[in-house]
Amino acid sequence: MKQSEQLNPGFLDKILIVSITPYFLERGNFWFEENLKQILATRKTQSFFEDNTLFLEKQKEIKLSHLLRKLDEMGYEKVQQISEPGEFSQRGGAIDVFPINSSFALRIDFYGNQIAAIEKLPLEITNEKETKERIKKKLKRQKLFSDLKGLKEGDYLVHLDHGVGKLAGIKQNYYVLEYAQNDKLYVPLGLERKLSRYIGFQEPKISRLSSQVWEKTKRKAKEETEKLAQELLGLYSQREIAVRPRYSPDNEIDRQIAADFIYEETPDQAQAIEDIKKDLENSEKPLDRIVCGDVGFGKTEVALRTMVKAVNADYQAAMICPTTILASQHFQTFKKRLADLPVRVELLSRLQSKREQKEIIKGLNEGKIDIIIGTHRLLSDDVEFSARGGSAFGGKNLGLLVVDDEQRFGVKQKEKLKKLRASLDVLSLSATPIPRTLYLALSSLKNISVIQTPPAHRLPVKTTTQPWSEKIIGRAIKNELARKGQVYYLHNRVETIEAAKKLLENLLPKARIGIVHGRLNEKDLIKVMGDFQNKKIDVLVATTIIENGLDIANVNTLIVADATKLGLAQAYQIRGRVGRSHIQSFAYFLHQGRLKDLTNQRLKALREAEELGSGYKIAMKDLELRGAGNVLGKEQSGNINQVGLNLYCQMLSEAIDKIKKD
Repeated sequence: MKQSEQLNPGFLDKILIVSITPYFLERGNFWFEENLKQILATRKTQSFFEDNTLFLEKQKEIKLSHLLRKLDEMGYEKVQQISEPGEFSQRGGAIDVFPINSSFALRIDFYGNQIAAIEKLPLEITNEKETKERIKKKLKRQKLFSDLKGLKEGDYLVHLDHGVGKLAGIKQNYYVLEYAQNDKLYVPLGLERKLSRYIGFQEPKISRLSSQVWEKTKRKAKEETEKLAQELLGLYSQREIAVRPRYSPDNEIDRQIAADFIYEETPDQAQAIEDIKKDLENSEKPLDRIVCGDVGFGKTEVALRTMVKAVNADYQAAMICPTTILASQHFQTFKKRLADLPVRVELLSRLQSKREQKEIIKGLNEGKIDIIIGTHRLLSDDVEFSARGGSAFGGKNLGLLVVDDEQRFGVKQKEKLKKLRASLDVLSLSATPIPRTLYLALSSLKNISVIQTPPAHRLPVKTTTQPWSEKIIGRAIKNELARKGQVYYLHNRVETIEAAKKLLENLLPKARIGIVHGRLNEKDLIKVMGDFQNKKIDVLVATTIIENGLDIANVNTLIVADATKLGLAQAYQIRGRVGRSHIQSFAYFLHQGRLKDLTNQRLKALREAEELGSGYKIAMKDLELRGAGNVLGKEQSGNINQVGLNLYCQMLSEAIDKIKKD
């Protein structure tokens, strides 16, 4: 030992490093010092202690590569620069490690295959109990975000320390991952928490195992998630301090609305209604809940009852819909359901004349309108949404905002919606739910209710995928019309939609055929949809404008002329336009012969998700096939693509927790 080392109390002769397991996390650091001799003796006889502890001494012979592998297998995370227990890093022949059984970090210097020095680093923890609780939480989070069910050879996996690799199989007791230039990584069974599925926008870049690229990539993504967490918490912190009076328990109007519902609530639907009641009645914090439910599973009824409850609390309620058709349909539904009650409902969209719109806005300002349903027209500058206590709505302020088709809005909302969220009760509806991993990341900020139970007597849609054929189309339509039903024929090109109509007229001369697409004048659009709803049209030739929310129980056959042009979630949404009653429905997804592999996978997934309540499965499959979408905003897509959605969401969850704690 050098004289300088003898004089420096920072140098040590031996150290014990233990693996990151609940068993060791339950013990205080002093326990390891007290029981060092017993631990070393037990290592010789018990495999648990041999596998989960590492004893190092100065001058001891050990390969640097063996030490790195052992730290990896004991659950330590490789980073560019260590900052907390459970991490290690390497620079040349020096390894920095922060053992979970120590209050300080260490540097282990190698000379060849020999430990030349062990040195304390000026990096210490001050609260041992709090630190170990944080590590336990991190372990739990890693397991939550590691979903490895149904793995297949060739799937891309992300290893926390080594980045994206391709699964070459599971051999004996190891996951075998392949990296660039035939590098292979063997991950022991039991260490699954370090692995997650890769979900991104495109084929991932795979580098060599020994490169520094992954650590830099991971650090950059971590920095970005910390920025996003700050932004999100800034947004939500306003809600933390915002308060409103608690809502009163249900009154006579609430009870009458429930009694007038012609169906029996499904258990999930009843639970969602109960969840919202608790949010409104038991807390002064503004409501912020997402209701996720498959198409036709009763989200609209949940929204209607919540909006009536807001009106009973002397607030106005607004619902924003993505399309005029959907807004119009909701308006008709609400008007019918509330016809016998003292609740005034109005529609605000470009369907009305300028004069009519002006009258409705005036009615809102004067507090004469209780419920307003509309498109993004509701966000226009002349419609002033005020927070509670404002004056834009006179004696009645906007108290509740319902956002239909939640996935269209993302986390980073339009500026106007952001401002509203601080002081409003907000209920979001979504048929294609946010991915599980993103929900887990945001779960400390948002509440969620899931409606997965189908209504009674609802039957799954029988789904087939096959090459386009006039014979198939003709037979399918004739069969539907023979049982007095109606048909959607999806032709997603406005330029040739008239030709598609003529083709059907030649096939079926007696059928009454109509057309809808986004370039139609909105009044004409609503008229055609009204005629279809009133059974004046047998076959509706349409673009994907029919995707959102249309509810016509008599339409039980869907024919998609070219299914290859649809994304999976979109195809699923469109299929949800049929099968909304107890009658067996059919969906034909046609294509032009030979299919690309990705399209084939998409159509196969659609067939496999035939059963009711498949929204979650579809959402995740869609993410796997098409990418992570715009859930967090386009600016995050690059970062998600670098590390995969699962690891990105894990980092975001950790960043949110850390900032909230600080």
